[in-house]
Amino acid sequence: MKELTKRTLSGILFVILLITCIQHKFAFIVLFYVFGIVCLTEFNRLIKQKSSISYLIFSGVFLSFALCELLLNNPRIVNQTSQIFHVLSIFVTLFLIRDLFSPKELPNLISNQLINTTFYISSGFVFLILIAFNFGDYNPQIILGIFILIWTNDSFAYLIGKRYGKQKLFESISPKKTVEGFLGGVFFSAISSYFIALIAPSLSFSNWLIISVLVSIFGTLGDLVESKYKRQALVKDSGKIMPGHGGMLDRLDSAIFAAPFIYLFLRILNYVS
Repeated sequence: MKELTKRTLSGILFVILLITCIQHKFAFIVLFYVFGIVCLTEFNRLIKQKSSISYLIFSGVFLSFALCELLLNNPRIVNQTSQIFHVLSIFVTLFLIRDLFSPKELPNLISNQLINTTFYISSGFVFLILIAFNFGDYNPQIILGIFILIWTNDSFAYLIGKRYGKQKLFESISPKKTVEGFLGGVFFSAISSYFIALIAPSLSFSNWLIISVLVSIFGTLGDLVESKYKRQALVKDSGKIMPGHGGMLDRLDSAIFAAPFIYLFLRILNYVS
């Protein structure tokens, strides 16, 4: 009961902090920069990387895109400069997904520590920033909607998996995840997308429905990828910053991993509209 209380209180504080800060673009950028530094520290600990270069790369890339959005307010320039970074990020995340299904080791280039910290951790926060600005105007509703979908997916995947789960999803990596729980998370995320469309009408219901599927699939894969890193490091949580939840990376792994794919969808949407 004591553990449940700690988990509930820290979860509520996290939600309040997030909702409060995303209402203003400057506070949002500062918050996610701090989140990024914390997640990077936890990830470096998992992969036993002691070099400070990853922090310089993260700060340089994150602040460059953030300042472009804040000062230039030119979506065309940001869109052009982000293309190569976007392609490389998706390339690396696809290899990390392949690593879940294949017993073969990743190529040395993809398994390089700086490649992982740059195009897995750092890029996730960059694309969350770009999603929030949505090719021009800052729109906190989109980020809030995405996090609501993540929370909905995680909550119902856990509840349904605990009650009805029998078939393991990836037993060797995350023994508690089940196919039934995953499908339950997808189903209830899809339902919640209808209500999110009502409070965030900048995207239509059909668009939010697609995002809910992307969040459920790639968010779950992101959680599995992080679980594999933790299993290799022989630890249960990435950190202890959130009592009852573990580390910041444990809370943001789904959002970080799904962000490049959600941004890709928004780019396609922006191109065809």
